[in-house]
Amino acid sequence: MLMGGQILVVDDEPLMCRSLSEVISRAGYEVFTASNGFEALEFIQQEQISVVITDINMPKMDGIEVLKQAKAICPNISVIILTGFATIDSAVEAMRNGALDYITKPFSPSKIKSVIEKAISNVYPEQPVPYQQHPQSIVTANIQMLEIMEKLKLIAQSDSNVLIQGESGTGKELIARTIHNYSRRANGNYVAVNCAALPEGVLESELFGHEKGSFTGAIGRRIGKIEYAHGGTLLLDEISEMPKHFQAKLLRAIQEKEITRVGGNQPIKVDVRIIATTNKNLIEEVDKGTFREDLFYRLCVVPIFLPPLRERRDDIPILAQYFAQKCSARMGKRISAISQETLELLKEYPWPGNIRELENTIERAVALSTNSNISTSDLFLTPRKKLSKYISLEVGISLEYAERELILRTLEEVNGNKQKAAEILGITTKTIRSKLRQYGYEQKSDDEDSNSCNDE
Repeated sequence: MLMGGQILVVDDEPLMCRSLSEVISRAGYEVFTASNGFEALEFIQQEQISVVITDINMPKMDGIEVLKQAKAICPNISVIILTGFATIDSAVEAMRNGALDYITKPFSPSKIKSVIEKAISNVYPEQPVPYQQHPQSIVTANIQMLEIMEKLKLIAQSDSNVLIQGESGTGKELIARTIHNYSRRANGNYVAVNCAALPEGVLESELFGHEKGSFTGAIGRRIGKIEYAHGGTLLLDEISEMPKHFQAKLLRAIQEKEITRVGGNQPIKVDVRIIATTNKNLIEEVDKGTFREDLFYRLCVVPIFLPPLRERRDDIPILAQYFAQKCSARMGKRISAISQETLELLKEYPWPGNIRELENTIERAVALSTNSNISTSDLFLTPRKKLSKYISLEVGISLEYAERELILRTLEEVNGNKQKAAEILGITTKTIRSKLRQYGYEQKSDDEDSNSCNDE
């Protein structure tokens, strides 16, 4: 088998999959096949796929979307578009979006081989990049999230400390691990510590380690998490829950790049990149006196704000389908689709638990479903209390983002009534509709939106 020769063929036509597989196998490469885009993403997440050959016209998820998602999961993967002559324009558009090449049907074996050789040399100029060993599955088509994904490549290479802020369940730890896997520290340890889960008396020993006999029960030397992460990345999850008096010790460790084990006298130099996460507004915690301002600035060299799922409603169908495919494969069930009515219900739900809640909901639906489709009766969505009438905005975010958050949250409070929202915000309903179009939300017709005709 040739080096780096794991090829994934994606086509909803079984005959085409089989023909391509035979050609590729005879050329000496290991080949996988997927009948749809969601199955393909599962392979890319679990296997070290070098090259994807995907048909451009497929139901549910077309080749362009497969290209975007594959690049989001593994940025250096090579994608080749398979197309008929009638859709060459679409294939060219795919190349503008990052596809390496395209092949027209009918194809010749020699053409397939030459394009794959080109793709393999593109992926493996010398050796695989570190993050390809740990592909992460950040599934999104949302503009705001795609912008964050683009910035991750630069953030990862900077080696600066990162503060990831967002509600619970928005994927903060997944982003943290992706940063590590993109970085030059990818071959080092990735160590995660949940600051909220550790009792106050245990935290110092957990992070700094301890010497034998330093306290009752210390029967031997123990390496702390910071020392263990030397040369790698330390994730401090829920950093806002760290006790105030211990924050000073962490600050000193960051500033001096050294730690001292509990009960020890010898400082130990450490080279660690810190990524901290929080679901709170740390500026507010600083103002309240529960979080040190100097530590905040040490951690928040590069801030990342993850939007809640209710602001990524265009991602809900994609994520739901992805989780359904993932869960059904794990459970040995064949869930082929989620009904349109179910997808609409999922899009309307506020998801206070964000992506984590959506994944749990879909997993439960797959487990309880008795047929090949997920319907509304499989969801068991629990009614939730209305969202808080107060919103908090981080210092440093753009005015455009603040305006967007205010408009969307106000609309949620008034159940989508644009007239009421306009009165509260002191703007016209015409402005609200214009802003919603700008944000990418589908609009109801004016006669569906009660009392929305008074635009003056």
